[in-house]
Amino acid sequence: MALSPSLQAAIAANRFGLGEADLAVVGGDARAWLQAQIGPADAPRGTGLLDTRQALELVAAEREARRQALNPPPGTTTEQAIAGHYREAILADLRSRLITAAASQRPFAERLQWFWANHFTVSLLKGATRGLVGAFERDAIRPNIAGRFETLLFAATTHPAMLRYLDNTQSAGPHSRVVALEARRAARREESARVTGINENLAREVLELHTLGAESARDGLYTQADVTAFAAVLTGWRIGQDAVWTGRDPFDANWHEPGAKLVLGQSYGEGADALRQVLHNLALHPATARFIATKLARHFIADEPPPALVDRLAAAYLASDGQLSEVYRELIRSDAAWQETPAKLKTPEEFVVSAARVLKLGERMFEPPANGAAGYAAAGIAGLGQRIQAAPSPAGWSDRGADWLGPDAVWKRIEWATRLADRAGKTIDARRVAAQCLGPLLGEETARQLERAADGPQALALLLLAPEFQRR
Repeated sequence: MALSPSLQAAIAANRFGLGEADLAVVGGDARAWLQAQIGPADAPRGTGLLDTRQALELVAAEREARRQALNPPPGTTTEQAIAGHYREAILADLRSRLITAAASQRPFAERLQWFWANHFTVSLLKGATRGLVGAFERDAIRPNIAGRFETLLFAATTHPAMLRYLDNTQSAGPHSRVVALEARRAARREESARVTGINENLAREVLELHTLGAESARDGLYTQADVTAFAAVLTGWRIGQDAVWTGRDPFDANWHEPGAKLVLGQSYGEGADALRQVLHNLALHPATARFIATKLARHFIADEPPPALVDRLAAAYLASDGQLSEVYRELIRSDAAWQETPAKLKTPEEFVVSAARVLKLGERMFEPPANGAAGYAAAGIAGLGQRIQAAPSPAGWSDRGADWLGPDAVWKRIEWATRLADRAGKTIDARRVAAQCLGPLLGEETARQLERAADGPQALALLLLAPEFQRR
């Protein structure tokens, strides 16, 4: 059965986008509205944002900040003082991410930027990434979301934030010049060497989380020997505490393991070019195509995506040599992506940002309070269980509804929606908003509850908590 244009508009705005205050912005051709948004993500909004070079300058200044923090103010620890060194940059990054999403006229592109930033997670929970996460998203992810996956993969893998997050700055070839030098120095000092060998973290996560997928390891596609060999390829890709970003590849041959490396049955020589060759082959591997197709279908369509849709997306990926824009177009064309019943639960960040968009609260919702805290919305998202840019592991935030539906999580959504409704409900007509932002998705039962609400705040809370709004 063909969907009406109004229903397609509602699905496009809420499933593929971030919610719209008025579905009229989608127009009469929802697919064309989405197609027009395919491309690099918009430049981020906000002030006080640092590019990668500036962020690394902030990191390099940490040593002096630590020296000054040896005698912190009363009631403050050294680590709290160091956190203050990064405070303004981190808050600017958080606010920029939120206001860019809330105000974007290309919400499909913005959602894709979120998707890839989560796929290539770099988290603030690790101290080595402080001050760098926002720059990573702006410089490595945003420009590359609609090009070839290989380009995005290389940009993410070699960005200083990723190299520091997954400990590649500490990885040295056992036979590298720096290890030999350090061994001689340690022998003279009669102490243990500080630089000893390879760290496999980045190699493992590129294979398991970014390209082939963990299932490929279980199926025997790659083994521990491949992880170790790939880690040797990655040696030398690093940026130290005091390094200055020049925009060139951060490769130091002194840390690189010499000789050939065998990864997935193919031999690679030594030097910086070997990484490009490995990533090229990983990007074009059929297992990578299926892994990326599955994740995209899970994100947009269902926790257990239709196998036929995954097949279509994987085929489009391989036919285009990993051109992501072609995969997105295939997703939009697929009838499986336009099922009327929403199957995905909004994550806390999606929930809060979509509320800001449909209620037209805009940047006001993300203004920091006088005490300089992250702001009502950012704090609310963290309170709902999803601290922005601070995923608990390199796997990123879960994309499955069951992981956001525990009793405590549901109660926190109720509390947050009620607080927002108490603040905004007196001036917002929830019934009108529901009709304009949900259109045909608005069910009879929800419409009836809105009509029966005792007052504006109660009606708005009911709208924000309605299944039609919570799901996409």
